[in-house]
Amino acid sequence: MNINGLIGSLQSGVAQGVLWGIMVLGVYITYKLLDIADLTVDGSFTLGGCVTTVAILAGIHPVPATLMGMGAGFLAGAVTGILHTFFNIPAILAGILTQIGLWSINLRIMGGKANNPLLKADTVVSFFADNFSLSNSMASMAVGILLVALVILILYWFFGTEIGSALRATGDNEDMIRALGVNTGHAKLLALAISNALVGLSGAMIAQMQKYADINMGRGAIVIGLAAIVIGEVLLGRLVKNFGFKLFSAVLGSIVYFIIQALVLRFGIDPNDMKLLSAITVAAALAIPVAMDRYNQKKSYSEDDLYADEHRRRAAAKESTGGDRK
Repeated sequence: MNINGLIGSLQSGVAQGVLWGIMVLGVYITYKLLDIADLTVDGSFTLGGCVTTVAILAGIHPVPATLMGMGAGFLAGAVTGILHTFFNIPAILAGILTQIGLWSINLRIMGGKANNPLLKADTVVSFFADNFSLSNSMASMAVGILLVALVILILYWFFGTEIGSALRATGDNEDMIRALGVNTGHAKLLALAISNALVGLSGAMIAQMQKYADINMGRGAIVIGLAAIVIGEVLLGRLVKNFGFKLFSAVLGSIVYFIIQALVLRFGIDPNDMKLLSAITVAAALAIPVAMDRYNQKKSYSEDDLYADEHRRRAAAKESTGGDRK
């Protein structure tokens, strides 16, 4: 086995996992805080990459171009939020509608092309690679770690503010927080916009890492996000109660997911089978916690039944002994 090749695969997996982890943080906001599986993600991830790529090719500096991709994601999330809150369209359907619309918008942004390359353009990743003599994977990893740390700190601060607390409370008990005078519709709209802003930022960074934006780059993003969240919870999330560590566990789940994917490809699995592997991984990640809970409940019930049977046996024996004495 080629050790250097294996290390390179692991580095690539970690780099992708960290940058996709920003997207996972966005999914965490809607899925865990509001209990919404927002399908806008598949479109807004691509939108962030497309906007950033076109902006860089137009001569805009990579940093503001990346922020433009993030802003585009924010607007996409806001559209879903408006459809859901102002027009009472179910959240999952609102996300589907926005995602479908973004397909055409993304194609128009890229001038009708299915992909746009960044091979000779300066990017945030190439800046780190050139100035610190790093490989593309190591530079992507360094940028990703800095961005993830910054995003987690900002989210931890934001959700501790009055607005952020109201947003979290909306997901916990919408009726109660509405009775306290909070506009839950505005809270949901803001959450969806912030979530997709992070998704757009992730798409922008992935495009700069792989040096191109593709119309299909966001396909299945919501599935990856949900899988990473569940994997993170299995590994770490249930052991901690602190909100910051829960955010970190989501990113950890993303890293583990892409390490597994990189190792599977390294060991010769046909790339065409990756969709099947992803589906199995997601199904396992979602099913295992449920199966464990059911097993623990069944075990608890069995122990209670044994205790009850023993108690009845002793009571019957005591009654029988008392009857004999009489």
